[in-house]
Amino acid sequence: MNAKIIYAEEVNYWKTGQSSPDTWIDRAKGEITATGGKVLSEAYGSEMVTGRSAFMLSFQFGEDVFKAVWPVLPSKSKNEKAARIQAATMLYHDIKNSCVKVKVFGARSAFFHYLMLPDGRNVSQAGNVELSELFPKMLTVQP
Repeated sequence: MNAKIIYAEEVNYWKTGQSSPDTWIDRAKGEITATGGKVLSEAYGSEMVTGRSAFMLSFQFGEDVFKAVWPVLPSKSKNEKAARIQAATMLYHDIKNSCVKVKVFGARSAFFHYLMLPDGRNVSQAGNVELSELFPKMLTVQP
């Protein structure tokens, strides 16, 4: 079964601004630190064989470590620069939204999908059986 390709031109933030990806990533890092988190690492990487690329931010709130990876979507018009700006913009808005949630629900709940598991995967990469075993440990109340 072939998955439908989602093109950059088909989703939000396509060519809505000219700020560089670095600017958007710096803004996301600012949101994390302003909310009490600590940025651990950032990266941009690309795969030469497939042409896929993504931005990554790793950060910590208390003892919990999170890793956000946001893909650069392929562009129908081959405008890679605009696609990178769009991806960094989407990552920023996702982080900003979750930082608002941190203030009400705590970091573990707000960033649950980015929570790192002991084996190096994040929660969104774990299977249903694994998650059902982890839930009792993960749902403890956090200050």
